[in-house]
Amino acid sequence: MSPRRPNILLVLTDDHAAHSIGAYGAVVNETPRIDELADAGVRMDRCYVTNSLCSPSRASILTGTYSHVNGVTTLFTPIDASQPTFISQLKAAGYRTAIVGKWHMGEGPEANPQGFDYWDVLINQGEYFDPRFLSPDGIRHEPGYATDVITDLALNWLEQHSGDGPWCVLIWHKAPHRSWEPDDKHKDMYSEPIPVPGTFWDDYSTRSASARRALMRIVDYLNKEDMKIDPPEGLSYDELALWKYQRYMEDYLRCVASVDDNVGRVIDWLRARDEFDDTLFMYSSDQGFFLGEHGWFDKRFMYEESLRMPLILSYPRVLPAGAVHEGIVTNVDFARTILDAAGVEPHERMQGRSFLGDLLGAPTSPPAEGMYYRYWENDDWFHKAPAHYGYRDERYKIICFYNASLGLAGAGFFEYPVEWELYDLEVDPDELNNVYADPAYATVRETMTAKLARAQADVGDEPWTGEAITDDQRIPILTRLTSR
Repeated sequence: MSPRRPNILLVLTDDHAAHSIGAYGAVVNETPRIDELADAGVRMDRCYVTNSLCSPSRASILTGTYSHVNGVTTLFTPIDASQPTFISQLKAAGYRTAIVGKWHMGEGPEANPQGFDYWDVLINQGEYFDPRFLSPDGIRHEPGYATDVITDLALNWLEQHSGDGPWCVLIWHKAPHRSWEPDDKHKDMYSEPIPVPGTFWDDYSTRSASARRALMRIVDYLNKEDMKIDPPEGLSYDELALWKYQRYMEDYLRCVASVDDNVGRVIDWLRARDEFDDTLFMYSSDQGFFLGEHGWFDKRFMYEESLRMPLILSYPRVLPAGAVHEGIVTNVDFARTILDAAGVEPHERMQGRSFLGDLLGAPTSPPAEGMYYRYWENDDWFHKAPAHYGYRDERYKIICFYNASLGLAGAGFFEYPVEWELYDLEVDPDELNNVYADPAYATVRETMTAKLARAQADVGDEPWTGEAITDDQRIPILTRLTSR
């Protein structure tokens, strides 16, 4: 290990699907600067989110804990920012710390960023153009395009504070989150027809009703604001689906192109100051995203496109270049791994494991055999996604759609019967064939059910007990829904 403590830089995007990154095999777009980072470091091929939703994932990354521990289970459950994070641990160890960009874990004295020497964050989802920022000095507008502005502010802070010991900077972008508004520089990219994924016309024939209820089909639920122009007249239903897909992907990939440019700006800044080799540079997204797979956009589900996060780590002084790691890791592991690289003890509350040793060929703990997932925001008003938990190992995935709201903020009014799904990812990587009821998979079903129960207990979570939502819980939920 280098005797010098590394600088730490985490670029986190919002809804950036791994399969739209060149290093991960993207076939319709290019990301040369993110790929440059992968060439200099390690590409993680099996990094997964433990709750595929913006606020919960960010809370898990910061705190190194699962949603039921840090309290951020839905989009409407703000963080208690006083709880221990990898930032508070680094700051106590002498690091200077900063965050610029999307926070999205609530606003107000208890939820605003804590433990940072400098914080300057977007309001809620933030705007693409001339975004508002919140800092200890209040709210202001910053002229320009959000992806550029966030990078500008981060580099400005580094210009003033680099060279005086190690630092940790979080550059957390809004892009490429809905409503996918590209800047002028990239507005004409990807105008040629973009091929649809092989599962675009999925009819969900073996899937549960829980999956079918989701309001995520591109043809039905991308709206006029998303499209920005009206479709041509006279299109059939299938033609409209293809037209919407093309418009969606054009703008999404244009936003990704701007992110890629700005990753390059940060790389260039580090190289120009001879800091690149001694910086742990991490690139990730808060979750995966559907880019037409199964006819969907958005995330939330435990299916692969939503579950899988991109994660690239560069630290040339320590990590091998151009490496690929296929072990299972999650966003809950980020905190311990960052602290391990910095030589700082994790807080005893932190869950997960450091995977730094795995990348060096000297694991410090047994590698994960699988990962536990739980999506809490049942029947949300906008996407109607079902509450579910599950377990994924090297080959199989089991999902329990328990469909209960539990009185959580952001969850909806309706609840439904429990349903299960099971996938053999070796023979069915696209998850088209639910084999939960297949007699040939009876032994696998029993084994995976037991693994799920153990994984749930290991992280301190509990299964749904079958208790229905109470009237005391139902009334405020209904009030929230009807007041929107």
